[in-house]
Amino acid sequence: MAVVRVAIPSQGEGGLDGVRAGHFGHCDVFTCIDIEDGQIGAVRIVANKEHVQGGCMVPVQLLVQEKVNAIVVGGIGMRPLMGFKQMGIAVYHEAEQPAIRPVVEDFAASKLALITDQQVCGGGGR
Repeated sequence: MAVVRVAIPSQGEGGLDGVRAGHFGHCDVFTCIDIEDGQIGAVRIVANKEHVQGGCMVPVQLLVQEKVNAIVVGGIGMRPLMGFKQMGIAVYHEAEQPAIRPVVEDFAASKLALITDQQVCGGGGR
């Protein structure tokens, strides 16, 4: 089975024992985790790049460069969601769990669903 690299928008320094950011575009870093056969592998921290309002494609491009296949968000706007879809990055939704590790474990166990259009934010964290 191929390795899936999943990104989790994170606060502060991120990492498996870190805390998730509420809205992907405004996170400090992305915690990127390789998942193979349901097992958590390598973890890499990628600093988010600054973007102004409407510049939500900046993090999309950043994660494409990092060879991310999937992202788990608590919130995302329609424009970056479309950008991820166009780039072949699957967007999963999980808004309840603040800690990164349980979200990654749920992702690895295929317990998370793809985001629906009804779960999309108005942008800017709204």
